Order: sequence, then C-alpha cells, then structure tokens
Amino acid sequence: MARKRWLVFPHDAARVQDLERTLGISPVVAQLLLRRKITEPDLARRFLEPRLNDLREPNALPGLEAAAAIIHQAVKDQKKIVVYGDYDADGMTATAILVGCLRLLGGQVSYFVPSRLDDGYGLNNEAISQLHDRGAQMLVTVDCGIASVECARHAKDLGLQLVITDHHQFGSELPVADALVHPALPGSDYPFAGLCGAAVAFKLAWSICQLASNAPRVNPQLRDFLLMALGLAAIGTVCDVVPLVDENRIIVRHGLACIKTHACPGLRSLMTVAGLDPTKQLASEDLAFKIGPRLNAAGRLGQAQLGVELLTSDQLPRVAALAEYLQQLNLSRDSLDRSIHLSANKQIKDQFDGDNDPAFVLADRDWHAGVIGIVAGRISEKFHRPTLMISIDSLGAKPGIGSGRSASGLDLYQALHHCREHLVSFGGHAAAAGFKIDADRIEPFRRAFCDYVADQVGPQERLAELHIDAEATLSQLTLDTLREVERLAPFGQANPRPILCASQVHLVEAPRRMGANERHLSMRIVQHGVKMRAVAFGRADWADHLPDPALPIDLAFHPVINEFNGYRKVEMQLLDWRLSTASVCSVGESAAADQPPDSVFCK
Repeated sequence: MARKRWLVFPHDAARVQDLERTLGISPVVAQLLLRRKITEPDLARRFLEPRLNDLREPNALPGLEAAAAIIHQAVKDQKKIVVYGDYDADGMTATAILVGCLRLLGGQVSYFVPSRLDDGYGLNNEAISQLHDRGAQMLVTVDCGIASVECARHAKDLGLQLVITDHHQFGSELPVADALVHPALPGSDYPFAGLCGAAVAFKLAWSICQLASNAPRVNPQLRDFLLMALGLAAIGTVCDVVPLVDENRIIVRHGLACIKTHACPGLRSLMTVAGLDPTKQLASEDLAFKIGPRLNAAGRLGQAQLGVELLTSDQLPRVAALAEYLQQLNLSRDSLDRSIHLSANKQIKDQFDGDNDPAFVLADRDWHAGVIGIVAGRISEKFHRPTLMISIDSLGAKPGIGSGRSASGLDLYQALHHCREHLVSFGGHAAAAGFKIDADRIEPFRRAFCDYVADQVGPQERLAELHIDAEATLSQLTLDTLREVERLAPFGQANPRPILCASQVHLVEAPRRMGANERHLSMRIVQHGVKMRAVAFGRADWADHLPDPALPIDLAFHPVINEFNGYRKVEMQLLDWRLSTASVCSVGESAAADQPPDSVFCK
C-alpha cells in the first residue's frame, strides 16, 4: 500500500478566538477559515455568505462587450450562427447556455460538438469547411479556440464571422477573430482568471440578454433563463475542476440553488436517473460525481451532441429517453474504466518500479481513447506520479491518442512542451493535458518525459502528502458542528472538503465490503465510548490490512452528514489510516492506503 506523509495545519489560538468572537462562529469553522488564509472578518463574512450581486458585470470580462454586440447584431440580422463547443461537461453546458440564449432571442442557431474520437479537441479545418458548406455565416466557439490560430485563419478565409470564447492556455500567437473573449487576455486587467468555459458563456449570454432588453435589468423571461443558465454554469465550473474561489464560488453556491428552482427538463431527467431528488438542494459533490460523469460519458464515447441536446430540448419524452441513454453510456464507460485500470496496473507491475520511477507512460492498442484520462487520474492519485496513457490505433493508420494527469506539483503542459519534438500535437494545462503521438515515437518520448520529470520532481516530492485541517474527537463531531462546517461549501478545487484526523480509534468489528462489485468498505469505530460509522469508498482492499480491533489506529477523514429516510447523522468518509502513533497530527508518514481523492440580473 502507498505511503503518505500526514501534515497538520498549525493554528494560532488567538486568531481563532478573534474570528470566533467577531463572527459568532464555532472554533472549528474559525480554524477552517484560517486554513484557507481567510484572516479578516469582512473577508470571512463574504466567504461564508457569497452574494450573487458580487459577480462582476459581464462586460468587464476582456473582449466580451464587443463579442456580445457582434452576436446580438447577428441575431437581429437572422444570420446562421453555429455554436462550436467541446465534448466535456464544461463544453456541453457552455454550448447549451449560448444556444439556449440565442434561441430564446429568435436567432437562427445550431451547434456543433466535435467527436473526441474522430475530431479531437477544439477547432479543426474539416469541420469548419463542412459548417461553411451547410450555410453557416458565424461561428461562436465556447470552451475552445484560443490556441487554434491556423483554424481561425481558415474560418476567416472562408468568409465566416468568428467569435472565440475560451479559458484555456493560449500560445505565443492569438487567433485572428472578430472578437476574442478570455479572462486572461493579454493586456487586460480582469482580476480573476479562473473562470471555466461555461462561466464565460454564461457571462456572454447575460450581456446579450441585457442588449436584447436595452437595459442592465432584463425582462422576467430572460431573467428566468439566466437563472437556469447559472445552474448549468455551476455544473461546468465543478466538473472542469477550476478553483472554487472568487466568482466561481458565487456561481456554484447560487447555481446549486438555481438547479433546484430553475433546472431545464433535461437536467431534471438526468438527476432522476442519477438517483438525485430534483426537489432537494444539491451539493457540489453531486455535480462532480453524479451529473458530470453522465455528461462526460457521452463525450468520452463520442456522443457529446446528445448531452447538448439533453440540456437544450424541452420535449419531455425525448429528454427522458436521452437521460436514460446517458445512464447506459455511463455504465459502459464504467465497465471500460475498470478493464483499462486493471490492464494499466498490470503494466506498472510488470514494466515499472512503482516506488522509484518518476512517472508512468503507459500504452496499449486495446484501450478506449475516451476513457484513458479517467484511469490516468486514478493512477496518478494512487502512486502520486504524473501519468500519461496512450491509446494506440489498432490499424496503425492514425497517431495514438494520449491523456495525462499530473502529480507532485508538476506542470504537465510545460512537460509536454519540453518533449514536443516527439509529439504530433498537444494541449491542456498544468494538471491535465492531451496529446497525439506516432507509435514509433512512444519509447523515445517515454524516456524524455521521465527524464524531465526526474529533473523537476525529487524523490521526497513523490511521497503523497495528506494535509489535515485539524484533529478532532468523535464526541466533537456533532450535527450542529457539521452544519456550521457546511457553511464553507461549495467544496472542490482550492476549497476542498475539510480533512480531520482522529487518534486512538478502535474497530468495533471486522469491516464489511459493500456496493457494486464490493469495491467499498463500511466499518464501525469507537473512541472513548463514542461510536460512529465510517465508509471508505473504493478501498475494499483495506480489509486485508486493517489490524485486529484490539489495536488502536489513527484515521484521516472527511466529516459528513448522511441523510437517509429523513434521519440525519454524522459519518466519516475515510481517506487514510495508520497504526496509532504518539502524536497523530504531527508531521509523519502513514503506512496506509491511497488517497481518493434579489437577483444580480435585475439590479
């Protein structure tokens, strides 16, 4: 089992007491705010109660005012507009937001979503030519295009109006277009560059709705649409794993509420097949682990257009059928995922030294290109190594498709850039990236990539760290305390669900495997007479290593409230365990297992 170094965040008692007294919050929440570097009471108030009115005006986003004006005029002129999207959840929700907006305003709008398997990410010349031949007069990209310099030139050569909206990393040259919208556009001073593609599309739709209303205050129909769109933007924000701070925190907090009150028919159907109650408030984890995977399954298996149709159609029988189909695609994706995961782990066991190799570059002809990214993420978490996985074309007629996930703080985009001589193409960002590579270049690329990682990441940095917010006893984990902790939600990237640790805990009885294929573990634990249920998702293998109940162990966990049949109780979601030491929360190493991992529109 992989070892982890447990690290606890030190707290300044005086600062904890100051926040506690000034804001009337519990010591636990005060500690968690300080953990997030929120030290001033005013900042803490805004963090705990983010207001929709604190979203920046849409036209403050670089390039957006010009883009909105061009698109609004095209709608009035009845030009044929194509929204060119992407095949992941962020791209689908971004496409659905803009298509829905332009349809509501009477525009002649359609959409195109490239196939992950046939077209690859972003703009491509063949698709642009086909759309032009079908009568398109304007292309508006969402969640892509900022790095497509040559494709933008091709679109302009064909006489197409082109508006590019994106949030990804751009190169040394920007594409030539009628308008470029990007939160980090060179020469701009927009204070937050962390928006996802759907959030950018949401702000663009907001501005277009203001133009259609000829006022900052939009009419009630457009207001209701924007509230629905805010829910879609929340899905894109969570599923694209952008930091849940600043505007993203506002979008997700209020978007979750909008999903409850303003969800489109397709989203309600998808929630139902995912086992979510459309009438209840969702959490960010519901988007990440229930909604997102079902949308992404369509994209990974080459049918992303069905995800967009689901989110834009108002035909109830059709959206119900689409939701059920996406459910079946997700089951197929899960089966492929498990098969590839087993195969990849066997490669690591047979061909690599999991303790000493700086990175893994794995390849196989039987791997589905749409699923390898998920598996790469799991392997990078398990071994705390940057992991690249390549699906080799079985006929040898096309380049292999690769997908990677980072670890140990490595900038994956820069690593691929360093090894670009071996690649046909590549793109992405620091944490995740994709690429294409000819089969005969895989071995030299593997050597170059591993050498680069070895230079960037030292042996000690390859040991996973578990950052623990505080130590707690089971008796402290009351419903009242957990309700206060939930005020820090939504949880996600840059605002993770709090991690606590408990020491000198005993098993009440032998742990029990549960869930589909018995992949999870359920156990009862006790500390100083207080008993609690704990669940370890995807960690059934712990059952073979956990000690006899007589031996004390230390646990690292997320404290959560579990609601079932109207009853609410506190439970643990376990992340790690180890045999008890003298001080559970001092810097040290575990011998345990792997870590999973009022409306602003009317103001």
